[in-house]
Amino acid sequence: MFLFILGLQVLRAGARSLVPLLDGLDISGPVNSVGFGWLLAYAAMSGSPVAAIGVTLLAGGVLTESEAFGVIGGSRLGASFIVLAVGFVLYLARKRNPDSLAIGVIALLTTFTTQGPAIALGLVSLRYGWLDRLQFTPPPGMLDWVDAVYGEPVAWLDAQLPGGGLFALGVVILLGSFAVFDRALPQLEAGSSRFDAAMHRMRSRWFMFLMGGAVTSMTMSVSISLTLLVPLSLKGYLKRDQVLPYVMGANITTFIDTLAGALILGGAAAFTVVLTEMVSVAVISLVILTCFYGPYSRAILRLAHEATRSERRLAVFLAAIVAVPLVLLFL
Repeated sequence: MFLFILGLQVLRAGARSLVPLLDGLDISGPVNSVGFGWLLAYAAMSGSPVAAIGVTLLAGGVLTESEAFGVIGGSRLGASFIVLAVGFVLYLARKRNPDSLAIGVIALLTTFTTQGPAIALGLVSLRYGWLDRLQFTPPPGMLDWVDAVYGEPVAWLDAQLPGGGLFALGVVILLGSFAVFDRALPQLEAGSSRFDAAMHRMRSRWFMFLMGGAVTSMTMSVSISLTLLVPLSLKGYLKRDQVLPYVMGANITTFIDTLAGALILGGAAAFTVVLTEMVSVAVISLVILTCFYGPYSRAILRLAHEATRSERRLAVFLAAIVAVPLVLLFL
């Protein structure tokens, strides 16, 4: 947590250096921002650091609320790519077992089909201020310790490094904080009878929805919680249809750390932007789970099956998920 907050403070101090870069890429408006956050999450193999960057850029006045929302939403679209990457490695190592690839494709398709409508809903909400009344501003003095602890070190780094170097250092510290947190988590031990019995009872979509949210809230990273799906599925603990509600739940609580970052940076607008993202994803996911889960799950599983039937189809799928954010970035 110390490194996480330090990374946020360093990022905020170096955010002004990104103005020329964003101007050069002509990133303006939520559409470009979605593509930017999406591709950045691919590069980072994680969405949480990218979402945190979006919040710091908003707090630093580099991005507008809708643009920051686009970066945060895009970070979710790219975060699930790590599951496909892990699945591809296992695909090669396990004599081309298609299940490892299918789990990654299902996770991506579930994220795309929920996050896309959620971004549209969230932008409408921001436009009309539906959640403005839920803004939370920390009481005076609540965050004074942040300036007391980090103020002088960040000011010293700001004086020693150029703006671009300072922002890059903030990214490294932020990624390092997640890596340290990952190592501090206990390893999942599969094989005990109690564990096996618990996994085989996970048949309810609502149970898996809550499980995805709970695991992600503990790990503070959707990349970590979703990557667990690959070995669990290969061992037969999870069926493919159980992955969908798990991913939906994970995509909601993964914003907890970003919400905390918004509070630390002291911006009521940043808090509202992140809260709008969480509420939008939750609304879309709950509507699907309640009203359309049967046809929705069958459609996702069918698309995943078609995408992994051959190496050529998989290549087309991979090309498409890279081409779409590139188009959005330069649209």
